[in-house]
Amino acid sequence: MTRIFNLIPSFGMILGAILFVALPVHAAPGDAENGEKVYNKRCVWCHGEEGDADTAAAELLIPSPRDFTEGIYKYITSPFGEDFPKDADIFRMISDGMPGTDMPGWADILTEQERWDLVAYLKAFAELEEEPEPNIDYGTEIKTSAESIARGKELFLDGDRCAECHGQEGRGDAIKKLKTDSGERTWPRNLTKPWTFRAGITAKDIFTRITTGIPGTQMPSFSDERSKKKLSVEDRWHVANYVVSLAKTKNVVAAANTVIKAARVDGDVPSDPDDAKWAESEPTTFMLIPQIIGKDRVFTFANDTVTVSAYYNDKELALLLEWDDRTKSTPGNADSDKIADADPQPDSIAVQLPVGLPKGVEKPYFVMGDPSNPVNIWQWTSAAEGGSDTVALANAQGMDKVETREAAEVGLSANSSYKNGTWRVVMKRPLKTSSTETDLQFAEGIFIPIAFSNWDGSNSEAGSKRTLTTWYWILLKPPESLRPVFAGVGVAGLILALLAWWAASAGRRRKAEEEA
Repeated sequence: MTRIFNLIPSFGMILGAILFVALPVHAAPGDAENGEKVYNKRCVWCHGEEGDADTAAAELLIPSPRDFTEGIYKYITSPFGEDFPKDADIFRMISDGMPGTDMPGWADILTEQERWDLVAYLKAFAELEEEPEPNIDYGTEIKTSAESIARGKELFLDGDRCAECHGQEGRGDAIKKLKTDSGERTWPRNLTKPWTFRAGITAKDIFTRITTGIPGTQMPSFSDERSKKKLSVEDRWHVANYVVSLAKTKNVVAAANTVIKAARVDGDVPSDPDDAKWAESEPTTFMLIPQIIGKDRVFTFANDTVTVSAYYNDKELALLLEWDDRTKSTPGNADSDKIADADPQPDSIAVQLPVGLPKGVEKPYFVMGDPSNPVNIWQWTSAAEGGSDTVALANAQGMDKVETREAAEVGLSANSSYKNGTWRVVMKRPLKTSSTETDLQFAEGIFIPIAFSNWDGSNSEAGSKRTLTTWYWILLKPPESLRPVFAGVGVAGLILALLAWWAASAGRRRKAEEEA
C-alpha cells in the first residue's frame, strides 16, 4: 500500500469535516455482529484480524494503523484525564478518515448505520463498554480578531510553549526528535498546511487538540493542571485563533496551475533566494509524491509540495524553488544528526527537463527519461558539516543510465537559504549552451516540460528514495509589446477618418439637394 492516492488535498473531505463539526453527532445503536462483517471486508487489511495492526502493510504506513486492542485513540473529544474516546470520535474518524495518511474516509461507501456498527465492533477489541460522560469545557468561544490573534501568537511563542516543536512560524521545524509512546517516529504538524490536519481545521477543532493533547504522542494537554505551560480556556481560544491565521493562502496546490510562467526582465535575473524581486514573481505550487517505481522506494515521507517561480532575460533563466522542510539536514553536525533518522543524508532538490524542445505531445518518461527521450537533470545538494552546497548536472535515459557532467561547463549555478523550516534555492543556467545534442535550448513562447524531485535528508532519503512530481510546464513569456496598442490606435484613427469622410460626404449631398 502507498500514500499516492491520499496525497492531493481533499477539499470535499475538509468541507465534510467542517460540516461534521457544525452539526451534532447522535450515536445510533451499533450492531457489533454486523460491524465485524464490515470490518473483515474493509478494515482487516491494515488493522489485522485481531485488531492489533499486525499486518504486512503496517510497516509501510506512517502513521501505523491503529491498534484497536489498546483502546487508545489520538483524536478525541474526551476531557484530559479520560483514557478512552467518545463513540462520536471513532465514528468521525471512520467517516472522514485522516488527511495525509492512508486512512480514507468511508462516508461515501458505508452507510451511517454500518459506520455505527463498526464503532461497536472496534470498541469490543479493547472491551470498551461505557463511553466517557464528561465533556470538554469550551467555555465561551472567542471569535477571531486582530487582538485575539496577537494574544495567541504571544502565548504560542512564550517560553517556546508551542514553538519548541512547531517552530517560530508554525512550520514544524522541531529542535528535538519526537516519538510516540510505542517508539514510532513522528513529526510536528506544519500548521501552515491545514489540509494535513487529521481532526478538523476549525478554531473549535484546534481548541480541542490544545485541550486534550494527542494521547500516545508528545503533544501535551494544555488543560493539564500539573503543567507549568497550562492555558486557561480563554487563552486556548486565542492560540486556536492564531493557529487558524497561519494557514497558507498563497503558494498552495491548485489543479488549474500547471504552468510556471517565467517573466522577462531587462536587467540581471535575481541570484539571491531572498532577493525582494522574487516577491513580484508568479509562483506555482506542485504536489510531491513518493517514488515507488524503482528500487529503494520511499513510503514514509515528510516533504509534500514544491513552489517554483522564474525569471529570464536575453541570456539566462533563474528558477526559485521553495519547499517546507522541518529539518535542515547537515550530515556530521551533532544537532542535525540528533533529530535525523538512522542514516542522515543532505537535503536536495532537482529540476528535470527534456534535452530537446518537444515536438508534439510526446514527453520523456517522468522518472529520469527513457532511451528514446533523454533528460537534463539539475541538482542542488545541501552541505555536510564543514562543507559547501553543491550543484550537479546529469543526462539520463532512465534510472539505470545516468551520465554525470560538469555543471560549470554549461554555466549552471545555485544559491540557497534556510529559515524557519523553509528551503529557498535559486538555480540559474544560460538559455543557450554550446551543445544542442546534450542540453535543452530555451526559447520564448514555447511550453517546455519540467519536473522536480526532492530529498529530505533527515528522513534518510537518497538516490531513488525520494519524492517527485510528474511533468508540468514552464513558459518563457514573450515580452509585452506596444505594437498591439499602436495597431489599435491606428485602426481607431482609420475608423474616425472614415466616419468623418462619410459625414462630410453626406453633408455635401444634402447641400447639393437643397440648392437643386
